[in-house]
Amino acid sequence: MVEVLFALGVLVAIFVGFNIGGSSTGVAFGPAVGSNTLSKLSAAALMTIFAMAGGLIVGPAVVESLGSDLVATQFSPLISIVVLFFIGVALFLSNVVGVPASTSMTAVGAIAGLGLARGTLNAALMLEIVSWWLVSPIIAFWVSGVIGRYFYPTLVEWFAVSQSEGALLDFDRSGSIPRPGLGENTTQREFVGTVVVIGIGCYMGFSAGASNVANAVAPLVGNGSLELYPAILLGGGAIGLGAFTIARRTMDTVGNDLTDLPLVAAIVVAAVASTIVTFLSALGIPASFVIIATMSIVGLGWGRATRTTSLSDTVQGEAPVASVGALTTDADAADAPTVGGKKGTPKPAETEPIGEESREDIPSASDLFEPGTTARVIFLQNVVPSIATLAAYLVFRFLPIA
Repeated sequence: MVEVLFALGVLVAIFVGFNIGGSSTGVAFGPAVGSNTLSKLSAAALMTIFAMAGGLIVGPAVVESLGSDLVATQFSPLISIVVLFFIGVALFLSNVVGVPASTSMTAVGAIAGLGLARGTLNAALMLEIVSWWLVSPIIAFWVSGVIGRYFYPTLVEWFAVSQSEGALLDFDRSGSIPRPGLGENTTQREFVGTVVVIGIGCYMGFSAGASNVANAVAPLVGNGSLELYPAILLGGGAIGLGAFTIARRTMDTVGNDLTDLPLVAAIVVAAVASTIVTFLSALGIPASFVIIATMSIVGLGWGRATRTTSLSDTVQGEAPVASVGALTTDADAADAPTVGGKKGTPKPAETEPIGEESREDIPSASDLFEPGTTARVIFLQNVVPSIATLAAYLVFRFLPIA
């Protein structure tokens, strides 16, 4: 019987990791895939490698928090299976509709439901986790806001990259060892920009693994069924399986349907959000990458909009018109590459000093986001963790699960 429960627990953990891969890959590599910088197959391979690395290097602290610290209840094999089942089903529902869900919030919600039902929830740790959930998006907003106000136009000029026809790289096969070189139409700026976009995706994959591998395997580590690092390898492999299969739909949602976010803005958002998530993972705090990234987008647009007003004008009572649509101003060429797949030759304009940019140059937010898709994402981001929490509470409260 014990062997059967162990095998079932491993299968459910793989199911959870599979759905985490489907959700997280779209967030990490949606910009690169949507801008035609990377194929879905290559994105899946990179996601597998870097999620595994994040889980092995930073992830153990999060595994410990979820597997032993959050609830005092001993994770028996059956309890572990039920908790993982709720996490997996909730994430599966979000992947079916092609929307990346917060895997960390879903996992914490399911485990917290167990703790509430049994009266064993570590309230202090739960308060600490929730506090970071509230604070981290604010940090992302302000960091991105500062970048948007003071550095974004310069970054646009630095990373104004056209996407040429043909292969990015060619290989000289005249010698015994093929030597890579730039493609026939590839410029050095295009190559560097492409490497940056892909590198940021890999960094996001690393941060996703650091935070999310624990969501798949922490209960199994908590009940002693698996040792820490074999469990992380299992979770990382399951994430890779999801990246190669179900992630294709979430990559389409993030890369094409949700936004036409300029690549420069996507790079800034990814760097800010990934750094915050990796930092919190090192502290053992499971963090929601999607929510942090969303607030980073809003902050970046707000900071960009405030360039129309100097600090002296603000003191005198002239408030800026803030809009996330401010990310697509005249400093960004209308045909510059975007996350939504548009491409062309950027024509970076001369950066106007703060206070001298015109408000008429700032389009509406609807020029940046698809309202229907955005509303669906926000709705499911809140519903999915709630489903896992409520289901776990009801089952452990009213059913005799030992």
